[in-house]
Amino acid sequence: MKSHLAFLHTTPVLIDTFDRLVAEADTELPVRHIVEEGFLTEAREKGIGQDLDGRIQDRIGAAIEEGASVVLCTCSTIGASAESANDTADGVVVRVDRPMAEKAVEIGSRIIIAAALESTLAPTRNLILDVASARKKRIDLIEVLCDDAWSRLEEGDNDGYFSEIARKLKERASEGDVIVLAQASMAGAAGLCPEISIPILSSPEIGFRHALELWKREGRD
Repeated sequence: MKSHLAFLHTTPVLIDTFDRLVAEADTELPVRHIVEEGFLTEAREKGIGQDLDGRIQDRIGAAIEEGASVVLCTCSTIGASAESANDTADGVVVRVDRPMAEKAVEIGSRIIIAAALESTLAPTRNLILDVASARKKRIDLIEVLCDDAWSRLEEGDNDGYFSEIARKLKERASEGDVIVLAQASMAGAAGLCPEISIPILSSPEIGFRHALELWKREGRD
């Protein structure tokens, strides 16, 4: 079976975003989208316990058995669990927000984490702290919860979702050196903030480019 890159999503909303990035890359990259909405629902309600962690890793293992040489997890909430599948999986598992976290730590010391779901804050915080620790860099994190945004996305109001996130970013941008949009679905808000002078980082393009390079290195059957 020809090697491909598999996207593991917890919402179908992101499929179009990553299909666009694949098209823009202008490369013969076979892809497959896997959507497991129940993973995010359970993580929000109960946290990621041993059972959910095992099911996430089992799904990644199945994707690799189905021919994926790289699996890109596009959900920040389950990212750490997905990434830990590298301990046993034969393929390469990438959490979409790690390359973004690396870039944020390179840019500045005061890092604003913006999230539309509270369940995403802790995984993103832990990731950035891990990256900073590895680089022996001291950072300050400013967490911004856009708690009125997610319900709009669930209702299909993408414009309202992005507008609410942008409103929060404009209120808090002066506190940091760089803004990290913790969820891949938030990327569209950056374009609504031309007056913000500090970098606004979103994970889809940065994470996809990293996964694409890994796929090229892992080989094409």
